[in-house]
Amino acid sequence: MEAPAIFTEAEFYQQNFNPREYLNEYYSMSNSREWASTFMMQNLRTLHKMFSLDGLRGDILIDVGCGPTIYQLLSACERFQEIIALDYTDQNRRELEKWLKNEAGAFDWEPVVKYVCELEGDREKWAEKQEKLRKKVKQVLKCDVTKANPTGPVSLPPADCIVSTLCLEGACKDLPTFRSALRNISTLLKPGGHLVMVTVLGESYYVFNKQVFSCLCLEKHEVEEAVVAAGFEMKFAEAQPYEVDDDLTDIKGVLGLVARRCPSAT
Repeated sequence: MEAPAIFTEAEFYQQNFNPREYLNEYYSMSNSREWASTFMMQNLRTLHKMFSLDGLRGDILIDVGCGPTIYQLLSACERFQEIIALDYTDQNRRELEKWLKNEAGAFDWEPVVKYVCELEGDREKWAEKQEKLRKKVKQVLKCDVTKANPTGPVSLPPADCIVSTLCLEGACKDLPTFRSALRNISTLLKPGGHLVMVTVLGESYYVFNKQVFSCLCLEKHEVEEAVVAAGFEMKFAEAQPYEVDDDLTDIKGVLGLVARRCPSAT
């Protein structure tokens, strides 16, 4: 399997991304592939560590490119009062809202929530955490990270923190687009606010449901340089190698980082 010849841009996601198949393939701890569960648990540990850092708290958290997932908000919801989730594709936002409204047939995140509660010291608080997260997500909106105003025409209050996991590398076809997307999303943040990111490294494609989605193949230094160029100072960065013996992806590693928007950034 190899990356498609043409980068799979936003419209391809809108037409072909099946959120339920994606969740079953990568996030269902019982029947997803072993490497997918390991990858998710590693990311949950990284997010737990990053959201435990000093200064990562406040009123508003914006999740940029939430997809149909909630795992990236489980540690975050302990530190912020209000969460706004943004994604490009209509079906991802619908799938997320199904879980937020606790509708019948929503994806079962219970094993994932329990794992994060275990990291926080009390596995039994999982039901309480689910309710807390459901209450804190106030809006689920469309966004396009390649636009100067990613949420236009809607304008949002500036956030204390942005979290973005496994999003920009899927949305940006080249390094200049990636760099400009970081500048675009930085406008959603207060000066002095934090960016929390989880980015895959060295990946050119991933597959589920027989659909191949391309990915911008990034190295750690390219991501960090782009973050700094977008007006941030790096606070934390941890890259872990990741090899998968499976033709569903050619991932080489994953990078977790926290950066602070420079107060002088405009």
